[in-house]
Amino acid sequence: MEGKLFDVGFMFRAAPEILSRLPITLSITFVSLFFSLIIGFITAIARLRKIPVLTQIFNLYILYVRGTPLLIQIYMAYYGLPLVLLAINREFGTDMNINSIAPIIFIYIAYSLNEGAYASETFRAAIESVDRGQAEAAHSIGMTPMQAMIRIIMPEALKVAVPNFGNNLLGLVKNTSLAFSISVLDIVAAAQVVGSRSFRFCEVYIVLSVIYWVACGLLTKVVQVVEKSLNAGERGIAA
Repeated sequence: MEGKLFDVGFMFRAAPEILSRLPITLSITFVSLFFSLIIGFITAIARLRKIPVLTQIFNLYILYVRGTPLLIQIYMAYYGLPLVLLAINREFGTDMNINSIAPIIFIYIAYSLNEGAYASETFRAAIESVDRGQAEAAHSIGMTPMQAMIRIIMPEALKVAVPNFGNNLLGLVKNTSLAFSISVLDIVAAAQVVGSRSFRFCEVYIVLSVIYWVACGLLTKVVQVVEKSLNAGERGIAA
């Protein structure tokens, strides 16, 4: 007797094993998000202030990231950074153990740099959207440029930036599916293992799609709450 062409029950049995790797996927998302925001902000400020040399370096960095696939950037981190460390060992006589670096570290680096380039563009556009008169007013009452940036410009810029950051976050969650390409055991890798063992790839990929769908839906709600709170704060000040 032939087996079932499609087994709904198998999906429920496979889900816990796939979900067990969800913390890895979430760690990639939020660690990369954290560092990408730092990279993006520093890059945006340097470009807005047209700092010599740094501006040219950051422009090239953004062009490279936006002009190459994320998968290539992952491979560049995974295969290229060990060569850099090896060169440092030879040049300075250090003894860094390259083989002890976990693959997920390269994923953190690649994703942080990738998302940092897009965050930089979001920060830059949001800061430029703020009326220059507000910054001038802040300076006229004795605020330093840093104080004006933190207390006046950034709160206004964030209202513009949050929707774009929300889109970037959803893209980041979905792009974590490439992490398994260098043997990071995330939910995609778990689905591959379960599918290879059972030959029920359709079922496991449906489970995988539902996990991503739910995760992106929840994050969308969080972004909407943040966006509403920022707008509510603006209305409260206006009142």
